Amino acid sequence: MRVATFNLLNGRSLTDGEVHAERVAAAVAGLDADILGLQEVDRAQPRSGLLDLTAIAAEAIGAPTHRFAAAVAGTPGETWRPWQNEADDAGALYGIALISRWPVRQWQILRLPGAPVRSPVWIPGKGPILLKDEPRVMIAAVVDSPAGPVTVGCTHLSFVPGWNVRQLRHAVRALRALPAPRLLIGDLNMPGGPVRALTGWKTLVKLPTYPSPAPRAQLDHILLDPRGGKTLGDVVEVGNPRAGISDHRPLLVHVRQPGL
Repeated sequence: MRVATFNLLNGRSLTDGEVHAERVAAAVAGLDADILGLQEVDRAQPRSGLLDLTAIAAEAIGAPTHRFAAAVAGTPGETWRPWQNEADDAGALYGIALISRWPVRQWQILRLPGAPVRSPVWIPGKGPILLKDEPRVMIAAVVDSPAGPVTVGCTHLSFVPGWNVRQLRHAVRALRALPAPRLLIGDLNMPGGPVRALTGWKTLVKLPTYPSPAPRAQLDHILLDPRGGKTLGDVVEVGNPRAGISDHRPLLVHVRQPGL
């Protein structure tokens, strides 16, 4: 079983700032993931050519099962508001996605409110600016893998220190109501040490992911819940390959499942 997480930066290349479907597809196809979590995903956004990045990624890895969950309606950095209901789906959306080559027995969407105050963020070329935090979301799926059900949660947490801790704890509580073994994947906007201390979950990959040209920090994680009494399997490969798009590198783990 190959599991990967990738913050797409809406599919944008750091070289020319453009978004092309072919580049997104090539970056994702190279991961050859059975289960793929995506963050900073655009759908019908003018800045990314009105593309459905979830559908492009799913087709690239031959995955028939996928779910996109919008965090906001509109365009981050411009005009947006928290996603409210299906009526918002007619316009530009931004959120996360979870993609699987295997059937999904159960889906669950968890809404994680954004921080109530503006916080300073360092923007390359601009320096620190105050940004309003966006609401966040987690997609959880009980995947029918060849070795049995596996729960996977994908999320992108707040950049606001302390608030992301609150969201992480909420996400972990929600996942523990679903069957073991359990994985949490995504851009958690915090390094591995605090993540492990706060959750007690095991880090399956310890590799830097940000910034992508020469990564120094690991903000993206693949975590395994040690509780539940079921074994996910042995880790046989990990990676953070260059992808050609985004300011994050993808993170990948290959696990040999029991009995396979």
